[in-house]
Amino acid sequence: MNKLSKGAYSGVKGKDYKPYVPDGKNRKNGGNLIIIAGIILSAIFAASTTYSGMKVGLTVAAGIPGSIIGSGIVALFSKEKNILSKNILSGMSTAGEGIASGLIFVLPAIILIGGKVNFFEGVLIGGTAVLVSIGVIGLVQDYLLVEEHGNLVYPEAMAISESLVASNSGGDSLKNMGIGFGISGVITAATSSVFGWINNIVTYSTNGLYKTKFDLEANPMLVGIGFIVGLDVALTMFAGALLTNFMLIPLIAYFTEMAASSETVWNASSILVKDATVTDIAGSYTKYIGAGMMISGGLIGAIKLIPTIVSSIKATLAAKKDTTNGNNEAAGVGILLAGVILTFVMGFVISKNIFIALFIGLVSLILSALFAIVAGRLTGTIGTSNLPVSGMTIASLVIMTLIFVIMGWTSQADNIMLLLFATFVVVVISTAGGYTQSQKATFIMGGSNNEMRKYYMIAALVGVVVVVGVIDILAPQLQLTGDEIQFAVPQANLMATLTQGIMQGELPWLMIISGIVLGIIFFLLDLSVMSLAVGLYLPISTTSIILVGALLKVFVEKTTKDELTRESRISSGISLSSGLIAGGSIIGLLGIILQITGIVDVATPSGFFSGNSGAYLLLVVLLVTSLIPILRTKASKQGIE
Repeated sequence: MNKLSKGAYSGVKGKDYKPYVPDGKNRKNGGNLIIIAGIILSAIFAASTTYSGMKVGLTVAAGIPGSIIGSGIVALFSKEKNILSKNILSGMSTAGEGIASGLIFVLPAIILIGGKVNFFEGVLIGGTAVLVSIGVIGLVQDYLLVEEHGNLVYPEAMAISESLVASNSGGDSLKNMGIGFGISGVITAATSSVFGWINNIVTYSTNGLYKTKFDLEANPMLVGIGFIVGLDVALTMFAGALLTNFMLIPLIAYFTEMAASSETVWNASSILVKDATVTDIAGSYTKYIGAGMMISGGLIGAIKLIPTIVSSIKATLAAKKDTTNGNNEAAGVGILLAGVILTFVMGFVISKNIFIALFIGLVSLILSALFAIVAGRLTGTIGTSNLPVSGMTIASLVIMTLIFVIMGWTSQADNIMLLLFATFVVVVISTAGGYTQSQKATFIMGGSNNEMRKYYMIAALVGVVVVVGVIDILAPQLQLTGDEIQFAVPQANLMATLTQGIMQGELPWLMIISGIVLGIIFFLLDLSVMSLAVGLYLPISTTSIILVGALLKVFVEKTTKDELTRESRISSGISLSSGLIAGGSIIGLLGIILQITGIVDVATPSGFFSGNSGAYLLLVVLLVTSLIPILRTKASKQGIE
């Protein structure tokens, strides 16, 4: 058999479905090689996602890249070419990426409000969230994966399963990932991310009556993200950037020049309003319009989830348990119980107060368990990449912030404590989506749910340690301002702005309300509010190069007439883009470590390599070297290795 049966998608009840490997539950698909390789993959995807997610605000699901790399590892090092071992490695990759996607949402906000991330507390919070999430999903996964088989499709789980099946046919995917990693690593090393030999920022600015600035960063990691997310998302984000840089900033700049000579920027008393630069206006004004849009987008998303929440709870309570898929419920309950106990321990470590630990710990458990079930169900319809984690997190955070305000807990220390509890909630949500997806792939392929749970948990805990460590390493970079800023961390910035503003009343409410209204308008126009808001919030240098990556994909699609060849080339492009993301993230992270430790001093580009000329050179090299291996792919080489 070299493809999934029709029953994998629909047409049969879950309990009657014949998996790809009929006797898979009776095999030992793990072992020393799998656990070592899985830990390495989890660490790589966790570090890579942390770096890229904090820079861009977008993350890329790791299940399919993990299945590609896992297939290569099993093919090279394992005597038994076990497809279920490849599935475990895919799940462990997903675990590392999912942890990063959750932790970077809120934890860096502590640094942004002037606090410090305690490594032990961060690991305790993340580890506890993993146990609670896996435990909660363990109670409902029989219903979600078996009883709802055919109703809940789990699109990304099916894509992972298809890639695993295709791995038996050979292909160029693993090779293309390696090529992408190499291209990205070399180009990233040449820029200020490591050695600083070549300038990689194209920049144009205008002064006078119409004050604006356009930048484009020749960044391979962002090109890869653009290729994967596609033209619709990239264009929407770029539209948000255009709104900021070519309407809002010039408009605000026009009026700031009329300000009295004594007026200063509201959050920077050293800067006169009439002298505010484009960067000052972006950081002190339009940034908060973007935050308002994200608030309205998140709350609209949460409101739209209410019917799903109600139906999920009703269906789960009414569901009958099916024990034929090998799910050890006793183990799941034990994990959940351990997670609940650790939640209250975590609460006391965070607050040093028994009442707060019990009260806010209970609130956090209720919110996280509720949204974990919703995340597990939504993953079945829209996948993890489109999971509205932002909406669920913002809704939870607003509830928790209001509780803190009512209780009179409004100091900076209380704000930090609030963000730590919110970090727990968001990690539970993000883990639930990835874990459910991995278990669905395991069900389709015929593996053991208990085995996947064990390996997923190990990988997730490794991911927690790696992500908290990377955030600690990058902390100095998050405190840079103005043109020096390297990491926009849009979601964490929003969380910091939201909690600090509500608790201390220090918000430019006119800008926030304007953003909220803009978000409502865009929602009524049936536009993607969150994508527009992130585009409005991010530097245009980021959104413009993401658009270039998406246009690269369009170029491949339009210039390839044969349908099979087109599909093959797009598949190769996605594999190469995954390599671009991984290479740029890992080499960029290593570069920061080398710079912080003083091993590397960043050079200043000179001659042809300085200014726009160097950036254009890098951009041409990046696009040409990326296109060549994609366009060389033929239909006969279709498949994933």
